[in-house]
Amino acid sequence: MADFGKMILGLGLLLVAVGAAILFADKLHIPIGRLPGDISWRSKSGNTSVYFPLGTCIVLSVVLSLVMWIVNSFRR
Repeated sequence: MADFGKMILGLGLLLVAVGAAILFADKLHIPIGRLPGDISWRSKSGNTSVYFPLGTCIVLSVVLSLVMWIVNSFRR
């Protein structure tokens, strides 16, 4: 049960770090969620809108892959 508690604590700290990074990026005017390649569509009537952050997903995937690769290299 102690391992589960450590995992939950680690996930909580990770969420706090991600939240702080998003707030810090907003203060620096880094357009997270508004990158080139993000798809946004609004119907002519204006009642329906669809947003898919494709460019943001690709950037986050590359960054998280690099972080996981660095973490894995230290664990060996």
